[in-house]
Amino acid sequence: MSILLAFAPFIVFAAVDRLVGPTEGLVAGALTSLALLVRDWLSPGRTPKLLEIGTALLFGGMALYAVLGDPAWSIMAVRLRVDAGLLVIVLGTLAIGRPFTQQYAREKVPAAYWNSPSFLRTNTVITAVWALAFLVMVVADLVLIYMPDVHPRVGIIATVLALVGAIKFTGWYPERAKRPAAG
Repeated sequence: MSILLAFAPFIVFAAVDRLVGPTEGLVAGALTSLALLVRDWLSPGRTPKLLEIGTALLFGGMALYAVLGDPAWSIMAVRLRVDAGLLVIVLGTLAIGRPFTQQYAREKVPAAYWNSPSFLRTNTVITAVWALAFLVMVVADLVLIYMPDVHPRVGIIATVLALVGAIKFTGWYPERAKRPAAG
């Protein structure tokens, strides 16, 4: 559940962006990100996670630029930047060998398994699936920006399917990875 809470800034951003506007959405996303970081710093046994730190930097930087620089971004252009930023964060955790899901899995898995090849492989696969979901969202954003004749519902459907697929996979795969290969 805490991995889904880490995406709260993106949900808040999307809701406020749709209801009020992109700058307000970025500020709301930044404030939500900061609240999650403060919660982790102040809660015993919790530490800030790479995804949450990256999210705070992404929303904080974009909100600051939106407020001070007053860019002429469309709502879709802001969404593209947010989705691409999330993709970069997730790919970055894979590149440094610390898949973002690993920090969340350590909260549920005994420490004896943390350094096992299976634990790392499972988290690498799950993180890669999340990266694929975010790539789908970036492509959907690009399609909606550069192909204005495409109905916006296409982007919504692609986003929902990508996220639901990643969530379902995250719940399913760890148990599947525990089973020995047949044959």
